[in-house]
Amino acid sequence: GVALAKAAAAKVTAITVTVPFHVFAIDPDMLTDTSGSYNKRVAAVAAKYLGQVKDAAAAAGVNCDVIRAEHEHPYQAIIDAANRNGCDLIVMASHGRRGVSALVLGSETVKVLTHCAIPVLVYR
Repeated sequence: GVALAKAAAAKVTAITVTVPFHVFAIDPDMLTDTSGSYNKRVAAVAAKYLGQVKDAAAAAGVNCDVIRAEHEHPYQAIIDAANRNGCDLIVMASHGRRGVSALVLGSETVKVLTHCAIPVLVYR
């Protein structure tokens, strides 16, 4: 995404979205966490990922803003942020899940593709 932004002389807005902590959850990480430890852990992971994008953008000479959001539906937070920030393109990765795991877990990428009017580039 950063290389594409550099080639197009564009700006990058990086976002990471976490779901709020739930006492009853199917996410194995939430089953062993308390609210405080979950929030601390996801904040650290988000800072790591956003830092990597910010560093890559700086190295490429690309202007970059970062957003850490919490939302019950991550795909919606991505779409909302893209609309608020005037994004012309959303670049997302695909984990390439197949079979039952794809059906059960769903795909935030597919949801963004389905519900967003902004073009989406999926990298796999």
